[in-house]
Amino acid sequence: MKIILKPAFAAGIAFASLTAPVVMAPASAQTVKGIAVVNVPAVVANSNAFRTAQTQRPTTYKAQIDQANTRRQAIAAQLQPLYTQFQTAQQAQNPNQQTLQQTASQIQQIEAAGQRELQQILAPVQLSQAYVEEQINDQLVTAIQNAARKQNVTMVISPDSVLYADNSYNMNQAVLDELNTLIPSAQLVPPAGWLPREMREQQQAQQQAEGQAQPAQQPAAAPVQGR
Repeated sequence: MKIILKPAFAAGIAFASLTAPVVMAPASAQTVKGIAVVNVPAVVANSNAFRTAQTQRPTTYKAQIDQANTRRQAIAAQLQPLYTQFQTAQQAQNPNQQTLQQTASQIQQIEAAGQRELQQILAPVQLSQAYVEEQINDQLVTAIQNAARKQNVTMVISPDSVLYADNSYNMNQAVLDELNTLIPSAQLVPPAGWLPREMREQQQAQQQAEGQAQPAQQPAAAPVQGR
C-alpha cells in the first residue's frame, strides 16, 4: 500500500470544543513503517477529562447559563418589533430610506450591546472551558510520545497533512488511552485570577516591554567634601 503525504509543518496545538468528534480507530489497528496519524481535536474531545467537564459544567455554572438564556430572550423580544418595523418599511411602495437606516442602526446597536452583555455573563463558563483544555494540553504531548514509543512510531502527523491513509496508520485510540491515564479528570473551576496561557504570555511580554522602555536611573553622585 502507498500513502501520499502533503508537506507537514510544525504548528501549535489548538483545541476546539467539538460536539461530534471523529470516530476513533479500532484498538487493534497497528501503525505501519513508523508513521502514525493522530487527530488531536478528536482525541481531546473523546478524553475522559474533557467529556466529564462538559457534563459537569452546565450544573456548576447553571446560574450564569440561566441568566444568559433569560437575557437572550429579553433581547430577542426587544428586537422583534424592530425587525417587523424594518420589514414593513422595506416592503412599502416608496420606502423611506432615512427611516430604514435609522431602524437598521438601532437594531445593530441593540444586537452589539446584547452580544457584549451575553459574553460578559458567560465569561466564567468560557474561562472554565479554557482551563480544562489547557490542563489536557499540558499532558497531550507526553501522551503522544508515550503512544509513539510503545508502537515504534517515529513520525506523528495530523489528518490535515494526509491525502489518504487506512486505519492501520490511525493512532488516535493509543494516544487517547495514554491521555486518560495521564489526566483522568480535570479541575472544572479555575482559581481566582487565572487567565489562559495566551493572555498570560501577552501580559508577560507587555510587562517586559514596559520594563525595557523605562530609562535606567543613574545613582546620585556623592557630595564632594571640602578639606
